Amino acid sequence: MFKKKIRVSSGVSQLDRQLGGLFIGDNVVWYDSAGSLASIFSLNFIQESQRQNKALIYITFDRPPKSLLEDLGPLAENQHLTILDCFTHGKGDGSEVFSKFYEKDGARWPYQIVRINSPGDPEVVSDAFYNLHGTMTGDVRFVFDSLTGMQDLWGGEEAIGKFYSRACPRLYELDTLAYWIMEKNAHSERLRANINQIAQVAIDLSVNRGKSALTILKADKRRPDALNRPLVYWNDGLDVVFETETGKGGNIDLGGRVKEIRNRQSMPQKELAALVGVTPSTISQIESGTIYPSLPALFKIAQVLNLPVAAFFENGSTAVDQVVFSDGGTRINLPNLSKRDVTGYRLSPADFDADAEPYLIEIPAGKKLSTHFFIHKGQEMGYLLQGRLELKIGNRLHQAGPGDVIYLTGELPSQWKNSGEETAKLLWVKIRK
Repeated sequence: MFKKKIRVSSGVSQLDRQLGGLFIGDNVVWYDSAGSLASIFSLNFIQESQRQNKALIYITFDRPPKSLLEDLGPLAENQHLTILDCFTHGKGDGSEVFSKFYEKDGARWPYQIVRINSPGDPEVVSDAFYNLHGTMTGDVRFVFDSLTGMQDLWGGEEAIGKFYSRACPRLYELDTLAYWIMEKNAHSERLRANINQIAQVAIDLSVNRGKSALTILKADKRRPDALNRPLVYWNDGLDVVFETETGKGGNIDLGGRVKEIRNRQSMPQKELAALVGVTPSTISQIESGTIYPSLPALFKIAQVLNLPVAAFFENGSTAVDQVVFSDGGTRINLPNLSKRDVTGYRLSPADFDADAEPYLIEIPAGKKLSTHFFIHKGQEMGYLLQGRLELKIGNRLHQAGPGDVIYLTGELPSQWKNSGEETAKLLWVKIRK
């Protein structure tokens, strides 16, 4: 009987969509052409594993424990993490500089660090992590950092190929999930081809003209649309954002998405620019596609518009299947109206693509508005929850009280007035034409 494949996340949602997710049993090889690109994906993998309370063994050949702990940051302080130190008595040559870590700091850490005294022997290393695995339950996760470091210590590609060809199938049968990192240019095409043949997933990371790119080389039992096609991405902290998504219409119009979401919130370019800390001309050029925003600017734009950065790179809302929204609404700007006279809240997410857009409009007692809330060509309707309102359309005045419905199909009101003694609260819906 075949085992049912269990799909899990890599911790990077857009990678999951491009790849088709990870399966328990996968050995994922990361070919890093710059030597530093795979780290962000490993960190997300570790974070996701910890979120699921999964045991993870990190085998380090290239970095001493102290340096690795600094890179892991808060992720290091987790009871499910075990570090297998193959550096101190490997590339570190047992130097007192590195050994002092165990005398001074090692005993005080809240995680487990296991020092391997003979990391130059592949069998010793194998026995160490298999023995550790035997003490753990569930689908244990592994990060091997790195195959290149193993090769430097073990004396050539033949040893690496032999070790990998044995470990990969065994880890698969043990229902683990393993990341293997290697510096692409430090190994021959022959070795890479042999590793690709055994691995379930192979991913290439490169830098071209200052842009980082991810290319899916292999994905067993999955059919990624982007196979063998570079996908440009960037990261800020642990957030990874792809410039394009395949299978959803090709290239994403970043500037167009910024403009669309800004307009849905009725925010002028000038105001967005002031809140982001750039010139209105910069926002105009971003929205027209003339320039790309810097990474800090992009994250600031997302913060101001109150949505995740990923929303700029998706054709349609991430909330397309969501039924209930519980964030209480997002305050918006109403053009040409004073904030003292009226307050507006959008009740659905800014990136939610629907035929009806609900808002809550609040007008304090005694306030008069000299124009309508929105410039909208479609139909609009509202339900007065509280208070009394007077609206003027053409030469006619209309009165509305609690429970009344207001329906607009053509000419917009030229004036709104709160004629009551309490704040008027109006549930308002814009309907697409």
